Amino acid sequence: MGKREGRRAVTVQPPTGAESPHDAAGIYREVQRSAAFREVRGRYRRFVFPATVAFLLWYLAYVLAATLAPEVMARPVMGALNVAMLAGLAQFASTFLLTWAYARHARLRRDPAAMELRWAVTLETLQDTRPRRLELPAGRGPAAWRPAGGGDVR
Repeated sequence: MGKREGRRAVTVQPPTGAESPHDAAGIYREVQRSAAFREVRGRYRRFVFPATVAFLLWYLAYVLAATLAPEVMARPVMGALNVAMLAGLAQFASTFLLTWAYARHARLRRDPAAMELRWAVTLETLQDTRPRRLELPAGRGPAAWRPAGGGDVR
């Protein structure tokens, strides 16, 4: 896949079986079973799980080193700075780096595909509620407007 790997055409198929094709719950169940949704969820998991494990290991290494090897952590590096202070600052730096990497990954790899999926679902769910023609009563405000045949205007 190239630069456009985050984009995938999304088609929500009508649910099979007893579910109504225009039932919102049926549409969401169909989206959950779709390949596009699984791909978005898979991209999320492929980034988040390894990053979480790596960051937790890094944090535990810092805590264990501070607990089990205090003489190493107290070793001066430069002036008043010691290994423990540098490792603590590196914890902050790695947190910001991980946040930046997560936001970048979401923006480039997941958001476009998720927005296409959301748009497809929105179009499917609006088909039931979209009025074909509005009856506009004379002399009354928009709150009184109702679609022909009943229903709500959204």
